[in-house]
Amino acid sequence: MWTTKWRRHSCLPRHVRGSALLAVLWLSAALAAIAFSLSSTVRGETERTSTAVDGLRSYYLASGAIERASLELLWTITNPGQRKIPLGSAAVDYNFPSGMAHVEIIPEAAKLDVNKVLPEELYRLVVALGIEPDRAQEITLGIVDWRSPLAQGASAVDGYYLSLTPSFRGRHASIEEIEELLLVKGVTPDIFYGTYVPVPDAELGGGPRLAPRAGLADCLSVFGSTQQVDANTAAPAVLAAIGLAPFAIQSLVELRRSAPLTQQQLSGFLQSIGVGSNRLAVGGHSIVTVRATARLRLVNGQLSDLRRTVGAQVKYMPVGYDSPIHILRWYDTAWSN
Repeated sequence: MWTTKWRRHSCLPRHVRGSALLAVLWLSAALAAIAFSLSSTVRGETERTSTAVDGLRSYYLASGAIERASLELLWTITNPGQRKIPLGSAAVDYNFPSGMAHVEIIPEAAKLDVNKVLPEELYRLVVALGIEPDRAQEITLGIVDWRSPLAQGASAVDGYYLSLTPSFRGRHASIEEIEELLLVKGVTPDIFYGTYVPVPDAELGGGPRLAPRAGLADCLSVFGSTQQVDANTAAPAVLAAIGLAPFAIQSLVELRRSAPLTQQQLSGFLQSIGVGSNRLAVGGHSIVTVRATARLRLVNGQLSDLRRTVGAQVKYMPVGYDSPIHILRWYDTAWSN
């Protein structure tokens, strides 16, 4: 009986046996595709999880660098003869076992007071940031209108705000947070935070094709200076806003790049180039923005390409307060050039 059945199956038509083989091949291909898709998904999720973990580690590394820099600045203030950070330094690098952090130290005195800066200085600032004159004029008028009390009825700029969805009115009072400028007519995120712009003839010179351009957030602050700005850390656009000529700005930037300037060195430098300015000073600030960019150290000793930037606005209090350091603002995600 079994021999008879075997003979019957072996005698199946050729096209039937071919169809069965083709079905098996298609089934194998489908299972292989499912397995490949599953393995790709698992690999992608594993890499995504690894990146998220590295990002979290970088965040805590940057946060630790901010804490260290804040304490070292406090030590510098209370013990001038034992400075941990040189006077006037714009940045400091920390090497930790788990990675490296580059910390930028930006005094609010390096920026102009957004509520009190003169319109003509504000216009020069916006033009120096690379904005075309017509757009710069629009932004200047928008900021002045936003911070100025409303006389009677709605202002001309309010009509623009009311046409938006959702609509709103201008503040018409002192700006309390610098991020309010993002609501002002003409201000875009690129203009506020800064961006990268193409470098002319970069390919011929072999240099980088993009260069960082500062934004309004790097030049204006609610805690900014109304008179003198810090010569060691003020952005070139701020120096242009207070009236320095392009050649004087370039000379000052190149000089302070080698080492922070003292007040005596600054006075001598200004005299040497024939520029007199009472708008520049060194030091004398109690509110500082500390911004740290961290990179993890890999197993092979090299630094990871992943970067995480964290920022804090720190105020150093006079003697007698409950805490010598007050954190005014904390930025879990900050922008750094």
